[in-house]
Amino acid sequence: MSLKIRLARGGAKKRPYYSIVVADSRMPRDGRFIEKIGAYNPLLAKDDEKRIQFDVDRAKHWLGVGAKPTDRVARFFAAQDLVKWERGNNPKKAEPGEKAKQRAEEKAEKEAAAKAAKEEAAAAPAEEAPAEEAAAE
Repeated sequence: MSLKIRLARGGAKKRPYYSIVVADSRMPRDGRFIEKIGAYNPLLAKDDEKRIQFDVDRAKHWLGVGAKPTDRVARFFAAQDLVKWERGNNPKKAEPGEKAKQRAEEKAEKEAAAKAAKEEAAAAPAEEAPAEEAAAE
């Protein structure tokens, strides 16, 4: 049985309140759990001591038994030095998709063509002007 330490959502619509629970990984998020070891209230200020509350001894026990915390719970535990948490690195996240790249290329080509046409139009009257002056004299 694979154990997870994760958040189970409670509270009303747009008023979340989470319980920190130990559960079998196959159970649904808000479903059956083995033990509730804490609570998390994201509506409280970040410096409020009641925002994150959990039983450190029970957390150590379950981590020792082999339970794996989710990323958010690992962040909470890292503040108490129970686990080592590192920020995820996904360099491809900000990279645009294929269609967006194609649209950007097409837009760049259109702008280059418009700029070239504008330069040609600006250069052509300058060449014609001396010829008109010669004809006027």
